[in-house]
Amino acid sequence: MKTGQNMTAEEIDSTEPDSFGNGVLTRRHPELIAKVRLSVPYPPAVQRSLDQLAETIRDVVPPFTEPSADRTAWEAWVAPYVGRPWLEVPFLWAESYFYRLLLQATGYFGDGPWAGVDPFKSQKDAELVSGELDRDLDQIAGIVTAPEEEGLHSALLASLWGNRSDLGFRLSKPQSADAAQVDDLIVDDANQVWSHLSEHDAGRVDLIADNAGRELVSDLVLIDRLLSTRRAARVVLHLKPQPYFVSDATVHDLLTILGHLSSHTGAVAAMTARLAAAIADGRIAIQAHAFWCSPLTFHDIPDDLAGGFKESGLVIVKGDLNYRRLVGDRCWPPASSFSDLVEHFPAPLVALRTLKSDLAVGIPDDRLALLEAHEPGWRTDGTHAVLQARLS
Repeated sequence: MKTGQNMTAEEIDSTEPDSFGNGVLTRRHPELIAKVRLSVPYPPAVQRSLDQLAETIRDVVPPFTEPSADRTAWEAWVAPYVGRPWLEVPFLWAESYFYRLLLQATGYFGDGPWAGVDPFKSQKDAELVSGELDRDLDQIAGIVTAPEEEGLHSALLASLWGNRSDLGFRLSKPQSADAAQVDDLIVDDANQVWSHLSEHDAGRVDLIADNAGRELVSDLVLIDRLLSTRRAARVVLHLKPQPYFVSDATVHDLLTILGHLSSHTGAVAAMTARLAAAIADGRIAIQAHAFWCSPLTFHDIPDDLAGGFKESGLVIVKGDLNYRRLVGDRCWPPASSFSDLVEHFPAPLVALRTLKSDLAVGIPDDRLALLEAHEPGWRTDGTHAVLQARLS
């Protein structure tokens, strides 16, 4: 599915030394390789492959050579950039290709004993036994037993702020939300979302997940509230079919979280039982399309995925990466219209994003001036967020 919109802004690359992308490619990715080596006791052959990858990402983009099921697709995606310095190719594409090469280096797609082993599993699991998650879960009872409007709004905010590993589980009426959160929430279209759901018969809602761990827990709370309050008759939860970026949520991560939550009592256990029952009877459908692990933007959604979205009353798009794919990871002026940039999307949508990269659109002029003057790191420090909707 292609958009007719004229993409006039340049794609974001990583050539500027102080840019976010430059830091990711030159520092974060080498550190991640080292962390994977330490967290998983890979054999010498895999360790050598990881060392080779560390050298490769300091040079130029290599061709894709792995004899895997997705080889044809990746060969086509890589062809325009082979031999070019990593910093000069589109940042979104470079990140995606790095993670595909990392899985290749660990033998994830091979036929040996390390096939299918998630190199990030230990990092994801550590979050589930953290004190932060326990404190979050202590607040679930307030959300799932609150009056509908209050509980729904709190669940939506929890899902939003979960994107910065801070679920923000708290009761807060829409008109009296926590002052610090409101200040951090640059754009808030929540009222439009509730009006849209109230004006339409309960039907299908899609949630495109981002991270596992505490964020996916927050997404499950929102799904539970949508079903329990009959704002949705069915929820389609979109997960990654394989590990992607470090903490991206897979079906295995979902099952791990449900198992962890089922060991709790009270409201948490009751919610977990409702979620498991809804999966079993089809009210929650799990999908894991290969598109979510591709280097493509939402302008290239395959027809089968787009066809499903056309049946949805609302698509909830989670996270920074999905947001970049949604509007196009380009040098848009921050005041650019969010609605115009997502007009290609085939369904009503709301984007829940904590800002963690240079891209920013739909920012009101007055707020933009304050941010630039007083909070120079607002685009990338993960403390600010947007809740932006396009519902027609």
